[in-house]
Amino acid sequence: MPLRTLHDPDTLPALDPAYAIERPALGLGSLDPAPRILLLYGSLRERSYSRLCVEEAARLLRFFGCDTRLFDPSTLPLPDQHSGDDHPAVHELRQLSLWSEGQVWCSPERHGQITGIMKLQIDHLPLSMGGMRPTQGRTLAVMQVSAGSQSFNSVNTLRVLGRWMRMVTIPNQSSVAKAFAEFGEDDRMKPSSYYDRIVDVMEELVRFTVLLRPHAAQLVDRYSERKEARVEFDPTTDLSSIATTTPPRGV
Repeated sequence: MPLRTLHDPDTLPALDPAYAIERPALGLGSLDPAPRILLLYGSLRERSYSRLCVEEAARLLRFFGCDTRLFDPSTLPLPDQHSGDDHPAVHELRQLSLWSEGQVWCSPERHGQITGIMKLQIDHLPLSMGGMRPTQGRTLAVMQVSAGSQSFNSVNTLRVLGRWMRMVTIPNQSSVAKAFAEFGEDDRMKPSSYYDRIVDVMEELVRFTVLLRPHAAQLVDRYSERKEARVEFDPTTDLSSIATTTPPRGV
């Protein structure tokens, strides 16, 4: 199945509750319904540290009042491998992206760059799909894990991709060095400055998502597209409605 089950979703052993704000976006906009966040990771290893990082991020997002989904890329085909990209995992990924208001991308650094698995998922997300936009106007948080010393190559590339996908990439980011040393035998992240940074990033993602929620459609309403579609501006009509869609049932 393309969706992963989050184990121990409400257990946060590395979080100090004395300093944690359960609703970091309170006062910035409506918190109802819960912000919808899609999380992607970039490794198929049995013990994938990018997956473990997004699982920690998903638990924090749940703590902050969000609705989360973790996509499992293990059955995703190569682009153009199937005619019209007609494959259940591709359809699921695109529906999840349409469902989301914000996203988290976490890639390992391999040969100084993001992995092919990470790029594969992004390559399956078109800018426009039947008049709907799977990524445009959504918020994005970028993260990476490294086997060695701290690096920012992957998060920098993810920022470029986020901009290309017309997403609102938040200023903060996470880069976990020597990720193998940051997780215990229970696959949970140990208390550290790296974990604290992930908390910071998820707080900021929730705030930006709620802050931009009422303006998401307007932010992707463009002159060039109105001109191409020969849709003249009418101040009594919300032309930006094509930028949004009702979340698919069952997602």
